[in-house]
Amino acid sequence: MAKKSHLLEILEESHPTTKFRRMRQELGDRGLADDLYYPFVAIVGQREMKLALLLSLINRHIGGVLLIGPRGTAKTTAVRGLIDLMPTVRRSTCHFGCEEEAAFNLGMDAICNDCAVKIGMGEPITYAEPMRLIELPLNARLEDVIGGLDERIAIERKKVYLNRGILSHADQNLLYIDEVNLLDNNITNAILDASAQGLFSVRRGAMVANYRSRLFLVGSMNPEEGNLRPQIQDRFGLRVLVTGLTSLEERLKVYRRSVAYKHNPHKFYAEWLNQTIETQEEIEQARERLPNVKFEKGLEEVALKWIHDLKITSHRAEITLLEAARALAAADERELVTMHDLQEIAYMALRQRQSEFITDYVKRQESEDNIIHDTIKRDISIG
Repeated sequence: MAKKSHLLEILEESHPTTKFRRMRQELGDRGLADDLYYPFVAIVGQREMKLALLLSLINRHIGGVLLIGPRGTAKTTAVRGLIDLMPTVRRSTCHFGCEEEAAFNLGMDAICNDCAVKIGMGEPITYAEPMRLIELPLNARLEDVIGGLDERIAIERKKVYLNRGILSHADQNLLYIDEVNLLDNNITNAILDASAQGLFSVRRGAMVANYRSRLFLVGSMNPEEGNLRPQIQDRFGLRVLVTGLTSLEERLKVYRRSVAYKHNPHKFYAEWLNQTIETQEEIEQARERLPNVKFEKGLEEVALKWIHDLKITSHRAEITLLEAARALAAADERELVTMHDLQEIAYMALRQRQSEFITDYVKRQESEDNIIHDTIKRDISIG
C-alpha cells in the first residue's frame, strides 16, 4: 500500500515537538482573553471527525460538516482548533465587493468604475487573508444574523443605516453553529438558504442591501437534546457520528494532554506549533492540487449507483460524495480518485440521507399517476 501523505498521517496519531518556527506576539495585558485554542493536531483519535473537517477546508463544495455526538467528545475543540489551519482566501478591497474574477469572466461592466480603473492600471482589487472562525451565539437574534437598522445612528444622526450581520462577516469564513438543533428555526432557515445561494438580501423599507455568503458551514449537536429537521440535515455535506474513545490508551492520552494544556496552554501550543504549520501548508497545497484531480474511469457511475440503490433522492448526495472523494485524493497528494477514496468517504456522505417518508410518498404519487394514466388512456381509446 502506498505511503500516506503527512496530512493523512496526522489523522492516525500525532506527537508534539519542542521545535517551532514562530510564536504569537504578546501586546500587553489588557484583560482580554487570547485565542490560543487547543491545537487540532493534538486531538487524540476521532479520525472521521478530523478527516471531514480537513477535507471541507480543502474543498468548500463539499457543503460543510455536521458533527453529531454526546457532550465531551471534542466536537467544539476540533472546530476551534481549525483556526491555525485556515487556508488563504481573497477578499475585496472595494465598498461594493468587486473582485477580479467578475471582471475577467463578465467584463469591466461587472465591477464599479473605481475598480475598473485600478485593474486597468495593474492594481489589485482584492487582498489575501486567512479564513476566520465566526461562531454564532445560541441567543443571537435574526437581526444579528442577517443585519438590520443601526438604531444608534438613526437616533444620533437622524439617518437610516444598515448594519452588516453575522452572515455577511462570515463570507469566505468558517461559520460554526454549536447546538444547531436548538437554534431558532427562522435563523436556521436564513443561514442555510444564504449558504446554499452564496448570497442574501436585507430589505428595510426602501433600503436593500445584497451580501455575499460563501460559507464553510459547520454545525454540532447532541442528539440527547433534540432532533434536527431533515431538511436542515440535508444542507450539511458530511455527517460525522462522534463517540467517546474506547481504547484505554487513547483515553489516557486525552487526559494527559488535557491537563498539560490547562496547566500551561502556551507551552502546549508551542510544542505542537511546528506540526500545525506543516499541516496548514499541506492544506494549501491540497487546495492548489484540487482543480487537477480527476476520477478513475467508471467511478462516478459507481457512486451514482450506490445512491440509486440506497434510494436517496437528494442530489446533494452525489455532489458531496464525489467532491469529498476529490478532496481526499488531493490531501493524499494524488490527482486521481480511486475506489478506496469513494469507500472511505461513503459513510460520511451518505448516512442519514435515506428517507422512508420520501420513498413511500413517491410510491403513493406513482400509484396515483398510474390511476390517472389508466383513466386518460381508457377515455382516449373510447374516443
